[in-house]
Amino acid sequence: MSSETRPRVLIVDDEKNIRRTLRMVLESEGHDVEEAADAAQAQALLAQGAAMDLVLLDVKLGEDNGLDLLRVIKARGGDAVSPGDAASPPPSTDPDVPVVMISGHATVEDAVQATRLGAFDFLEKPLDRNRVLVTARNALERRRMAREVTQLRKAVDARWELLGASPVMQELRRQIAKVAPTRSRVLITGESGTGKELIARALHRNSSVAGGPFVKVNCAAIPPELIESELFGHERGAFTGATSKKRGLFEVADGGTIFLDEIGDMAQPAQAKVLRILQTGEFSRVGGEQSLRTDCRVVAATNRDLEQMVAEGTFREDLYFRLNVVPIRSPALRERAEDIPLLCESFVRECCGENGFAYKPVDDIVVTRLQSYDWPGNVRELRNVVERLVIMSDDTITERDLPPYLGGPRPPSATRPIEASGSAIDLAQYSDKSLRELREAAEAAFIRYKLDELDWNISRTAQVLGIERTNLHKKLRALGIKREP
Repeated sequence: MSSETRPRVLIVDDEKNIRRTLRMVLESEGHDVEEAADAAQAQALLAQGAAMDLVLLDVKLGEDNGLDLLRVIKARGGDAVSPGDAASPPPSTDPDVPVVMISGHATVEDAVQATRLGAFDFLEKPLDRNRVLVTARNALERRRMAREVTQLRKAVDARWELLGASPVMQELRRQIAKVAPTRSRVLITGESGTGKELIARALHRNSSVAGGPFVKVNCAAIPPELIESELFGHERGAFTGATSKKRGLFEVADGGTIFLDEIGDMAQPAQAKVLRILQTGEFSRVGGEQSLRTDCRVVAATNRDLEQMVAEGTFREDLYFRLNVVPIRSPALRERAEDIPLLCESFVRECCGENGFAYKPVDDIVVTRLQSYDWPGNVRELRNVVERLVIMSDDTITERDLPPYLGGPRPPSATRPIEASGSAIDLAQYSDKSLRELREAAEAAFIRYKLDELDWNISRTAQVLGIERTNLHKKLRALGIKREP
């Protein structure tokens, strides 16, 4: 409520006795009450910034019409107010405030019109004290719940906000602003961890289907044999384990946006069915013969080179052209290093809040170190590093809290000679060994040395060694290298 313990109620009635009676009833319940005898006084109160939690409004206000004032209160920014209505809405009018209409001479038409204009309830004179109190409680409870929902939505929106003021981020926002209001399909490309989902959510939030669902599909996380069932649903008995009918994600996304993340990892049989939906809006559940329709906006994303995949025959060319109507590239973090201080500040506050910590300031040298790193894992990697700094630091995040590869103190093992199996390599020990065995021992020692030096950051170590991350994982398994406690 506008007050921590005392909701504010505005009574608008041209009868002084009615106002006095309602004031006594509401103040006995602990409410703060304001009065207005006509529409002009009510609008003056609202224009002064008097935020109200409930309005009790008489239908007949002398020469004024209470329904006209209701229309003004409920008018949102940009909504038209018809000629002959009350004056234009005061700047501080809250269209979400519940309004209860009261009257002793109202008709059924008045009640119906009031409901259509957004009135919460309609009370007839003579007023019953208990009915007034019950209606006021219900209206204020709905007001409280509506505000909680608004706060939750703002918190969710803040979590998915695109942060940064660098030129590349300004250009990205410009592109989103132009394409979001349209129904065009968008293909978002960029490295892993750059925030492609944030772009997709921004497109949905600013689109004509923002009130509909946002359905995310991670095509890489769904096994190929299940992808069609997940996307299009299945009928009961369609396959072993299909004990009931299931709606697919395209069906769930009807009236909203479906986000096909990692589209490059989608199996080709599923690609053909997705192509059909994009062409006709029609699909069939697995095991079903009925043709269904869905009307959802399709946004796809990938960190792979789809043009190369098309050339190799691993991705359908016709699907690629259907998806790539408006391409948007998500910039890597190294392209916008000037945004790192803002991102760091946001992540610190977020991680402190999640872990119940008081806010921890960050030394300037730490921010400088973060800006000088090239972040192969992009924003996702930065967020993980900041979370570690928040958890492992004291009251302030300092340089000594940084991992070695970001300029922090190196572990003792990083300053010792290269070791294998706990001791320095002694070539004499390999006099009766093969060259392959010596090479494996040296390779294991060097990999372990670099892992210790880089605080076991797999992505960074693979980059320094000049190999793929997956290849490094294979070597760790083959050479039996594990992180020691």
